[in-house]
Amino acid sequence: MWIQLTIGGMAAYLILTLCLTYLVHRIPRAPVTDVPDWGRITDTRIPAADGGWLEVWRVDPEGPSRGIVLLAHGWSRNRDRMVKRARIFGELGFTTVMHSARDHGNSSARRLMNAYRFAEDIESVLDWVREPVLLYGHSMGAAAAMIAAAHRPRRIRALFLEASYARTRAALRSLYRDYNLIFGLFFAPMVVLWMDIFHRFRMDSVSPARLAREMDVPVLIIHGEADSKFPLRYARDLRDAFPAGRAEFYVGPTPATATAASPPGTRRPSGPSWTGIFPRPPPEGSGDRRRASIQAASGSFPAYLPVPRQAAGRTAASFGWNSRFFPGPPQTG
Repeated sequence: MWIQLTIGGMAAYLILTLCLTYLVHRIPRAPVTDVPDWGRITDTRIPAADGGWLEVWRVDPEGPSRGIVLLAHGWSRNRDRMVKRARIFGELGFTTVMHSARDHGNSSARRLMNAYRFAEDIESVLDWVREPVLLYGHSMGAAAAMIAAAHRPRRIRALFLEASYARTRAALRSLYRDYNLIFGLFFAPMVVLWMDIFHRFRMDSVSPARLAREMDVPVLIIHGEADSKFPLRYARDLRDAFPAGRAEFYVGPTPATATAASPPGTRRPSGPSWTGIFPRPPPEGSGDRRRASIQAASGSFPAYLPVPRQAAGRTAASFGWNSRFFPGPPQTG
């Protein structure tokens, strides 16, 4: 009797977690609405890897472009989620490209999306853009950016990784515990195992920390001090996985911990100061649209995104961001 009950309970648990695995791939979806309001906007669809399509915005500055920034959203979101971030780059004279991953926004449907397939969508956009980019990923979009950079290293000039994680399975378990403690403790371990089975046990093989060892581009890791979904230690683990001196690390406070002390080796912002990383805007005579001040523009960002002048004891200029990866002001005439 007890053996039958045990077997029945185990079978019910496996079936339940299998159903939950499907559900967590389908929900939640939390798209936002935020349309670009600057530059010359191209709104189009491009082919996806599986024959579907991706909705894409390309926003070119009114004057000469300093280069292209490709921005990838995270799980459940859409291209609109990256508009506020893209606006900052646009104000600095860059072309920005934003897309919705498959099964997100108005892109084509695709079951069982994951970071690997998010990366396929980034690579589809890279094929459409046809030139090297600065690649900015948020959350799962950051993990996908790492995969895409590993596949297409010559197409990536620099990486911005916001709210990322180091190891996929650990990050998923943390995410589910944050969502619901009971689900996270009792069901998430099996749900994550089912995911790994569905994805042919590739989850940790394409974890950001594993891919970081081979990265040969500058990286800026941006993380919130009080991130409960992906705790700060995940970002530190990711930083430490890169070759020495490869990754800059910026941690800023969030409202919940605005008065708390920063962990060792991190820095608290003293106010918006983008000039340490980004070059000055084009001169007004170059034909570029006059941009708002850096401080005013950065107000549309999460609190921890303005980048300070100093990074790990070195200026950003010594790290090479300005001279190697951000072209100088466009030439007139």
